[in-house]
Amino acid sequence: MISPLIAVAVLLAGSIVLIALRRRAERDIAVSARAALVTGETPVAPANQPDAAASLAAAEAVGSAMIQAGYTVETVQDVLSDIARVNGLPESEILVFPNAVLISARGGGQHQTGAVAGSGGQLLLSQVDELQRTADAARTGLLDPRSTVERIERIRQIAPAYGPVLRVLGYALLSGALSVLLGASWRGAALSAALGLVVGAALLVSERVPRRYGALLTVAIAFLVAVVVFALLRAGWGPGILAALLAPLVVLLPGVLLTTAVLELSMGHMISGAGRAAAGGMQLILLGAGIVTAGALVGVPSFDFHHEAQLLGPIAPWIAVAVFGVAISVHRSAPRRALGWILLVVYMAYAAQVLADLVVGGVLSAFVGALVVTPITALVARQPSGPAALVSFTPAFALLVPGALGLVSVADVLGGDSAGTSSLIATLSTMVAIALGVLAGSSLSNRMRRPAL
Repeated sequence: MISPLIAVAVLLAGSIVLIALRRRAERDIAVSARAALVTGETPVAPANQPDAAASLAAAEAVGSAMIQAGYTVETVQDVLSDIARVNGLPESEILVFPNAVLISARGGGQHQTGAVAGSGGQLLLSQVDELQRTADAARTGLLDPRSTVERIERIRQIAPAYGPVLRVLGYALLSGALSVLLGASWRGAALSAALGLVVGAALLVSERVPRRYGALLTVAIAFLVAVVVFALLRAGWGPGILAALLAPLVVLLPGVLLTTAVLELSMGHMISGAGRAAAGGMQLILLGAGIVTAGALVGVPSFDFHHEAQLLGPIAPWIAVAVFGVAISVHRSAPRRALGWILLVVYMAYAAQVLADLVVGGVLSAFVGALVVTPITALVARQPSGPAALVSFTPAFALLVPGALGLVSVADVLGGDSAGTSSLIATLSTMVAIALGVLAGSSLSNRMRRPAL
């Protein structure tokens, strides 16, 4: 009962901090809004003759960056519609896909149409943070179209805050910490960290590899990790190292894709939702192909994979959460000022999931975790030093998906056809639960509006 008691203490302490932060945020917003009226730092009205070409360029730049960052099409459409409106083009039509944006800028007798594809690669968390600030300024009229384009170009040039060696070490610590949360032994945690070094280095190399080779790299990484784990299992290392089969692959798990797909399908974006679901399903197939091929080559030991978690004492997982938060911040190059906020969010997410798991089980605990995390990240984003909501949500999400699926899905994949069906159902159920949790949490976030003047 020590871990649940710690979870209750974490949630209580976090709630006190968040309540204090919300009151301070409301006070600061009211003060800054009144000061803006006095100093004139308020959105200016658009010119009598709007510049459709400049506004279109700004919307294209922001839209391309946002879909690369992983925002839902609903969010991107809202931001681009606001940018068009504040620049005197309220009749504009915007169509967003997971990898492209189509914009028809119309208003004031002008009509400009453009399309832009999303750039490849994944944005750093520091880039996502600056992107959110730029989008907020552009959609409220505090940033003119030409300045918006210039800032997006500068954001794309932001270098990682940490060097490649630190980022690889961060991924190794991330893998080791996650394996502890999944019930690894000390040997399993060490193996996960060692495999994390290899996978982290491969991921950095893949940033310079053409995207057409991405599928081969995914299969190769999953195959390498599975071969090592299966070989050591056959050598008698015991089921305590089984977590090493999942922890080093956490970044390759398509949890974000599948959850976003469910969100977009529930909002009526059928094309985008179906496209993301297909991409996420393909990623699962690639990972499964690598693991199954390794099992066929090395052989899978004949012991029960549904073993009880071998936690390294009740305190170890809570230490691992801190290591995980710091490690993922270094690997994904989060802003340095965001580290404390990220730790607050991941601790709240893990505590909520621990308590929910005792009451409703693993899959529904993902719903509770997402429900708790979403309004917390929105509140954190309202703080003067707080990062964008997506920046603090990303590390917490990386805890929700593997923690909810655990090793059960991995065991199911290795168990045969009928077990594979159970694994598929568990995966889909978890994604739906997280998506519904995000939707419910978003409704709570929307209630935290700026106070009226």
